[in-house]
Amino acid sequence: MQEPHAAPSGPIVLDGAPLAIEDVVAVAREGRATLLAEEARRAILRGRQVIESIVEHGDTVYGVNTGFGSLARVRVSPAQLLELQRNLVRSHAAGVGDALPVEIARAMLLITAASLARGYSGVRPALVDGLLALLNAGVHPLIPWQGSLGASGDLAPLAHMALVLIGEGEALYQGERLPGDQALARAGLAPLTLRAKEGLALINGTHLMSAVGALCVADAEYLLKVAEATAAMSVDALRGTDTAFDARIHQARAHPGQSATAATLRDWLAGSEIRASHAGCARVQDPYTLRCIPQVLGAVREAVAHARAVLGRELGAVTDNPLCFADAGEVLSGGNFHGQPIALPLDYLAIALTTLGGFSERRTYALVSTWEGEAALPVYLTPDPGLRSGVMIAQYVAASLVAENKILAHPASVDSIPTSAGIEDYVSMGATAAWKARRVLENTTRAIAIELLCAAQAIESRRPLRSSPRIEALVSEVRVLVHHLDADRSLAPDIEAIAAAIRSGKFVLA
Repeated sequence: MQEPHAAPSGPIVLDGAPLAIEDVVAVAREGRATLLAEEARRAILRGRQVIESIVEHGDTVYGVNTGFGSLARVRVSPAQLLELQRNLVRSHAAGVGDALPVEIARAMLLITAASLARGYSGVRPALVDGLLALLNAGVHPLIPWQGSLGASGDLAPLAHMALVLIGEGEALYQGERLPGDQALARAGLAPLTLRAKEGLALINGTHLMSAVGALCVADAEYLLKVAEATAAMSVDALRGTDTAFDARIHQARAHPGQSATAATLRDWLAGSEIRASHAGCARVQDPYTLRCIPQVLGAVREAVAHARAVLGRELGAVTDNPLCFADAGEVLSGGNFHGQPIALPLDYLAIALTTLGGFSERRTYALVSTWEGEAALPVYLTPDPGLRSGVMIAQYVAASLVAENKILAHPASVDSIPTSAGIEDYVSMGATAAWKARRVLENTTRAIAIELLCAAQAIESRRPLRSSPRIEALVSEVRVLVHHLDADRSLAPDIEAIAAAIRSGKFVLA
C-alpha cells in the first residue's frame, strides 16, 4: 500500500492510500468534504466482479450466500441474498447506551469508506458513494456507544451506522433527530438496497475503535504539549531548578522522548527572572514531579507515538471478512476484523494518560499547599487563607479525576467473553479500550487545566519577578479565559473554560 499522505486543504480524496490521522480530524471535526478517486472506483469494481461471479456460479462463500458466525454452515438460496444482507444489518443493530458524539460517527463513516475503497471487500462503488454522501450532506447516524466486543469488528455500532444508509435507524440532520429515511429525504438522498456481501462488509471492521483511537491520539499529542508547558510553569512557580533538564543527563539515558521533553522544558524556562532569583538557594533536589518531568512525560510521549504508529497502520487497513483478491479471482476468509492490534495500544495510551494526569495532580498539590522557607506560596493561592479557601477544592477535583483514571487504566484487552456459540472464542474488547482511553483523556485534560489554573495564579504570586517570556505569554492566554483569583468564586467555570481551550487547541504553544 502507498504511504500515508498529509491532509490537503481541499477535499479528502479516497484513493486507496492510508488515511492520515489529520485526515480523520479534518473530516470528523472540520467538516472537510470527501471524494472517491477514479482509480479507487476501478479497484472496487474489480473486487465486486469476484462476488458477482460467485453469485452467478452458485459457489458457497461465507457471508455471500451463508449465514453468519456460528450459522456459517447454513446455505442461503440465491433468491434470499438481498434479504440476508438486510437482515444482518437489522439484527446486529442491538447497541445500547448514549449516542456517539457526531465527530466519532463522522470518523467511522470516513474510515469505513476508505477501507471499502481499497477494493478487497467485494462491494459496489455505490456503497462507498452512499457513505460519502452521508458525510458530505451532514447526515450523522445515531450510534450507541456500547455493544462491541472488538472481535468480529465493531458489529453493533457499525450496524447502527449501516441502518441509516438503507433508510432505517436514526440520524441527526441539521441538529434534528430523525428516522433514517426522513433524514435521507431531507438531505436529498435515497436509501440504498444492499447486494450480496455488502451488509457484512459494512459491519465487519475495526472502524469504531479506529475512529475513537485516531481522535484520541490527535488530542493526546496536543494535551502533552500543554502538559509540558504547564509543568514548566509549575517548576518556575515553585522555584524549582532547571539543572535536572540539562541535556547531558538525558543523553546518558538515550530515550528520545525524555530528551525531547527536557529540551522543551529548557525552552519554556529560558529567560525567567524567577529562576535566576534563586540560583544560589540551599535546596539540593526537587521532588520527583519537578525533577523527573523529562523521564515521566518523555515516556508518555513515546506511548502516544506508539499509538499514532499503530493507528496509522490501521487507517490503511482492510478489516472486513472475507476478502476478495481480484487478480487471483479468490475470496479468502481470515480475521482482519480482530481488534487486538488496536486494543493493546489503546490500553497503553490510557495508562500513559493516567500517568500524565497523576503527575500533574501532584504538582497542583504542591502549588496549593504550604511550601518551605522563602519559596513559600500563599496557602491555597489566596491572600487571606481561612476567611477564603482559594483553589483548595480545585486540587480535590484533580485528585478525584486521577482516582477515576486509576480504575479506568485497568486494561480491557486482557479480558474476553466467548460469543457466537464459541466460534468467536477470544475477543479483544477493543471498543471498551477505546472508550476508556477517551474517558481518561477527558479526565486528564481537566486535571491539566486545574494545574494550569493554579500555576498561573502562583506565577502571579511571585510578582514583581516575572517568569520567562513564553510562560508569561501563556499566563496571559489563561487570563483571557479566566480572571486572577482575588476573592473566592466558583472555579467550575474557570476549569471548564481552560479545559475547553485545551480541547480546541487554542493555546499558542510554539
